[in-house]
Order: sequence, then C-alpha cells, then structure tokens
Amino acid sequence: MRSRFNQQLYVLHNNLIEMGALLEQAITKATKSLLEQDIELATEVKDSDNIIDDKEKEIERLCLKLLLSQQPVARDLRQISAALKMITDMERIGDQAAHISEICIYLASQHYIKELNHIYQMANEAIKIVTGSIDAYVRSNLILAQEVIRYDDIIDDLYDKIKKDLIILVHEDVRNGEQAFDLLQIAKYYERIGDHAVNIAEWVIFSITGQHNNK
Repeated sequence: MRSRFNQQLYVLHNNLIEMGALLEQAITKATKSLLEQDIELATEVKDSDNIIDDKEKEIERLCLKLLLSQQPVARDLRQISAALKMITDMERIGDQAAHISEICIYLASQHYIKELNHIYQMANEAIKIVTGSIDAYVRSNLILAQEVIRYDDIIDDLYDKIKKDLIILVHEDVRNGEQAFDLLQIAKYYERIGDHAVNIAEWVIFSITGQHNNK
C-alpha cells in the first residue's frame, strides 16, 4: 500500500514539474512577444493558459485521490495540502503571463517610449524564482525555498526602478502617459508572478516544517 502511495506521489511531483515548465514557457514567450512585438507569439501565450488551467485540474484530482484512497501520515498530508495550495498560485502565474500577452498585442504597433531592459530582467528573475519554488517542493529543500523568498526583493527593486523611470517620462511628455501605464501594468504582472512564487515557497516550507507564515 505504501509503495503505491509513493508511486502516486512521484506522479504528483512530475505533474507539478510539468506545470512549472508550462509556466516558464508562458513567461518566456510573453516576454519575447513584448520585446519583439510579436502578436502571434502573444496569442500563443493566451491560448496556452487553457492548458495550464487543465493541468491545475489534473493535479487537483490527483491530490484528492491521494487523500481519499490512502492513509497518509502527517508529513504526507502536509505535502498534499501544500500542493493543492501551490497549484492555485501556479494557475494565477499563468493568468499573469496571459495578461502580459494581451497588453503586448495592444502595444505591438507602437514605438516604445523606453528601453525594456529592466522589464526583461524582471522576467528572467520571475522565471528563476518560479522554477526554484517548484524545485524546492519536489526536492523538499528548505534552504532553496527560503532563498526564493529572499530573492523576491530583486523583482520588487526592479519594479520600483521601472515605475520611477516611467514617471519621469510622463513628466517629460504627457503623451507618454498611456503607454507608460501599459508598461507599468506589465511590470506589475511580473511583480505579482514573484509574489505567487513566494507563496509557493511558503507552502513548501509548510510541507517540510508544518509551519506557515500567515500574512
């Protein structure tokens, strides 16, 4: 019986890794569509959100099956309940990538009012902590989960930098206002991706220690 449970837990971990890979692809494609003003790529990201939603439902069903068909010990219960919480944040990360792509489609025909270096950096950092948080869960790595939480400060600092730069551009020319708002919204979505990755890391810590940082 325990052997079968461990096999199903292995399947759960693989599904989480697959969902994480889908998120990485979505964020990467959304960022590329922004930088290259590629409408087709942005549309792919929007369409892939349904695949991410389906993966969430698949993992949810597996978690419930594990809870109902087995007799998990306390550590198992924490792992499964953490996975159920994690996939909610993972699904929302997919939503953020889709929202970014929607704005990319709108901006595709416009000349950018600023270089997008910091937004590109935000995207890379977001991918890094999303994959790191999921990896921490699969490996039951407390140190990695804690690193993810600390690393979110980098994304927050980049967001503040982008916000200040855009405010200056609007002050210089009010005609920059509309696009500045759109770019700031994109940066905000990346920041939210970082926040969701932190949530995932906190549930990883709970799965290992039984303690969760309730905000």
